[in-house]
Amino acid sequence: MPGHGHGHEADTPCGTSPLLYTPAQAASLLAVRESWLRRRAGQRTIPCTFIGKHLRFSQADLRAIVDSGRQTPPAPRSRPRRTRRR
Repeated sequence: MPGHGHGHEADTPCGTSPLLYTPAQAASLLAVRESWLRRRAGQRTIPCTFIGKHLRFSQADLRAIVDSGRQTPPAPRSRPRRTRRR
């Protein structure tokens, strides 16, 4: 039947996001390899959701993954002033 799949975008109304993303969908959204995402989730180093044995990612999980990778640039280092020797 058209429109009835297994967690594909066609299952959601136009303009809405799925409740949970598969690892492939999440990897695509984050522009990372699916293997990296699965490995980190298996190590429990990134937020994820397990539904039984199925790995999924919520919007909050994806946001937390992005936020955890955010780095602020280091503050500019001031150089000590040189003193003149007489």
